[in-house]
Amino acid sequence: MIPVTKAYLPNKAKYQSYVDRIFESGCLTNNGSLLQELERRLAEYLGVKNIILVANGSFALQLAYKALELKGEVITTPFSFAATTSTLAWEGLTPVFADIDLASFNIDPTEIEKRITANTSAVVPVHVFGNPCDVEAIEAIANKNNLKVVYDAAHSFGSQYKGQSVLNYGDISTLSFHATKLFHTIEGGAVITNSDELAKKVRLMINFGITGPTSIESIGTNAKMNEFEAAMGLCVLDDIEKIRQKRESIWQIYTEELLDAVKMQKWNEHSVNNASYAPILFDSEESLLKADARLKENDIFVRRYFYPSLDTLEYLGSKQVCKNSRDIASRILCLPMYPGLANDYIKKIINLIKED
Repeated sequence: MIPVTKAYLPNKAKYQSYVDRIFESGCLTNNGSLLQELERRLAEYLGVKNIILVANGSFALQLAYKALELKGEVITTPFSFAATTSTLAWEGLTPVFADIDLASFNIDPTEIEKRITANTSAVVPVHVFGNPCDVEAIEAIANKNNLKVVYDAAHSFGSQYKGQSVLNYGDISTLSFHATKLFHTIEGGAVITNSDELAKKVRLMINFGITGPTSIESIGTNAKMNEFEAAMGLCVLDDIEKIRQKRESIWQIYTEELLDAVKMQKWNEHSVNNASYAPILFDSEESLLKADARLKENDIFVRRYFYPSLDTLEYLGSKQVCKNSRDIASRILCLPMYPGLANDYIKKIINLIKED
């Protein structure tokens, strides 16, 4: 069986050496030495000022909203994983959808402007599949309207824009380190910000607002990453260039072999594909469903990332219709992409897609 993705497992002996350190120290969580080491190394690798490691990517988003004290309506994209919208609703915020650009799959800045009201406090764009948004246009809109910007950068580990990390844009960017991501810590995530004040606030929030053995300064929650997850992150980070190169080679084969059969996401001209996902776009939903069925018959399991379009979710009670997002969501598949995927299987996947 070939899944759409598979968690990268590092050398077992190396991971065991970190576990031995945990057992020797007796520190399993609460800002242990491995977590501190991973934060330092990630800040250097990604080229960011402040990175706070947390329990998962959803927590990272929720902490961002809390730290920025968002209220009322928040403009976001309907073409994303459910967490982008559900975290807003969970925090009592009202998601307002701005439709996407048909080529990049990212939120359309002109649509953002149309959705701004007196109740709008922020914009939460997504760098879809790691493809950087039009960050300059979004920044201009935010500055003009006094809005905060939180980038859901769950797919954007290593993504660059004009020679620097795309994570440096907005008030806060968030990452997901779920097991299936390009870089992972089993479960986990991160909050990234250039503001020392916001970073201090988030660090306080992830540990119940506790500042000392007998002092609690503010509201908080338990959003800490533990030492075993940090150990996995250190191991995976050691191998990250090897992981990226293999994923890039797989995506290159898909691109070269399928270019005439399907359409591809238009990548930001100031960036390079980080090989986080392998999305392809069919001419119709009917063609997609036929290809999906053929692949499943051969024990190859792709995913309809991101389906359904989030503006269709009934629990939100939204009356919006985002035509572009619904269109793309109905025609897109993400293909298998992970370092252990053999070339023979890549070739088989390509042939099955071309069969129609």
